[in-house]
Amino acid sequence: MKTNIRLVVAAAAISTALAGCATTGGGYYGGGPSQAGYPSQPNSDYDKTRRNAAIGAAVGAVAGLLSGDDATERRQRALVGAGVGGLAGGAVGAYQDRQERALRDRMAGTGVDVVRQGDNITLNMPAAITFAFDRAELQPQFYPVLDNLANTLREYNQTIVEVAGHTDNVGTDQYNQQLSTRRAESVGNYLMGRGLVRDRFIVTGAGETRPVTSNDNDSGRAQNRRVEITLVPVRG
Repeated sequence: MKTNIRLVVAAAAISTALAGCATTGGGYYGGGPSQAGYPSQPNSDYDKTRRNAAIGAAVGAVAGLLSGDDATERRQRALVGAGVGGLAGGAVGAYQDRQERALRDRMAGTGVDVVRQGDNITLNMPAAITFAFDRAELQPQFYPVLDNLANTLREYNQTIVEVAGHTDNVGTDQYNQQLSTRRAESVGNYLMGRGLVRDRFIVTGAGETRPVTSNDNDSGRAQNRRVEITLVPVRG
């Protein structure tokens, strides 16, 4: 119920933010391969940045989870049906406490941030350590990090794993959406290839719609290019 309330509040905030951020259309293409027909339009870029910053602020309460209750509940039913026991009552918090400690220990020094909100745990994986610019292939130096994560997820198997890709606002909306999805699929497929149950996974892309900070400078754009993995406990 609390999650539903947060999602409704976030959705209302998004609508308000979008209503107050006028756009002029167009925009320039710069996040991927060069493409003719997209001249630089500063006013459009400025409006786009404002719009995305407003969206990011509005959805902060969702704690990184993109898929929503319906998709999560479907995964919960599938896992319980497959014999994965659900957690109940105080066992949920205690289970996530142990998993959080394990993740913080194993992700220390890797550049991956571990964030806890309520009973959900989100790992923020910046593109600087996961992907080369405008690419969706995992960088080899990131394999050991994902291997450690896979080991933790295997140990704590009573969680749903949402893998969500995010981009900055350089490029077209459509291109960024596709790039974010391909990056999420790369991470999800790698983890599933390490023997994790596929029914645990929700893989999705948010494109440029959920920035965590402003896209007005290189530093901000670098933070917005990321993959987030959110671990949701399976409830009995």
